[in-house]
Parts: sequence; C-alpha cells; structure tokens
Amino acid sequence: MIVADLDTIEHQMTLTPELRQAIAFLRRKDLPDLPDGKMTIDGTRVFAILQRYRTARVDAPKFEYHRKFLDVQYVLSGEEIMGWAPAAEMTASFDYDAGQDTCYGLMQPGTWSPVHLKAGQFAVLWPEDGHAPRIAAGSPCLVRKIVVKVAL
Repeated sequence: MIVADLDTIEHQMTLTPELRQAIAFLRRKDLPDLPDGKMTIDGTRVFAILQRYRTARVDAPKFEYHRKFLDVQYVLSGEEIMGWAPAAEMTASFDYDAGQDTCYGLMQPGTWSPVHLKAGQFAVLWPEDGHAPRIAAGSPCLVRKIVVKVAL
C-alpha cells in the first residue's frame, strides 16, 4: 500500500503506463462535476468508479482484496479511515469471486492498521493489501470517492 497525494506520487513510486492514466484522470479539473458511476479510461484495463457514501463507525470492518486489478482509491471530498492488513492474514468470509475480482473477509481486532485519508489523498492497493474503506474518522461524514481500477 502506498498513501500519497497527487503532487508527490511520482516521487514515491515508478508509474506504469496504466498508473499514469489513472493519475492523469484524477488530475482532471472537472472531477467534482462528473456523475457517480463507472467511467472508462482505457477499455477494460483502466476504469473509474465514482461514488458517494456516508462513513460509519464499525467495530469489525469488512475487508476485501483483489487479484486482477489494483485500486487507486482517491478521496475527492470528506475523510475516512481505511483499514489495512496483509490479505494473507484475512479470514475470508466468502470464496474469491473471480467475476467481481473480490474476496471479502474479517481481521481480528488489533491486527489491522488504520489509515486516515483526507480530501486530495489516495491509497494504491495491490492484491496483497487487504483493505476496509468507509470507516468514520471521528464523526460519520459524507465522502465523495473515486476508485480507479488498474489491470495487473
């Protein structure tokens, strides 16, 4: 997992062509005006999911991981805690769903790390990164997020 903002990501990691497309999309000036839903960036290899939700206080967050895509989860407005833990340590609640490229599971309390993401920050998550978004950072709030999926 890498946590960064748009101004520093090139200093923190080497970007593949697909990650460059993802970052270029997140730098668009019209992001706040785009409707919620799925947007194609590069066919099925790079696409964005624009969403809004209210964060919640949770005692046992639901973790997930992916195998075919990495996530670039960008907070456009609001803030949240994203739980992070090695996917290998996650207790799967369901078998991996290849069609949805998702496996859900749980982590024991005290075995995961909270990552505080504010507006303008993002996390890059690889298949090894179990993650649980949507956790309230203090009081629950409305979050506008863009998840860019990048094929591996």
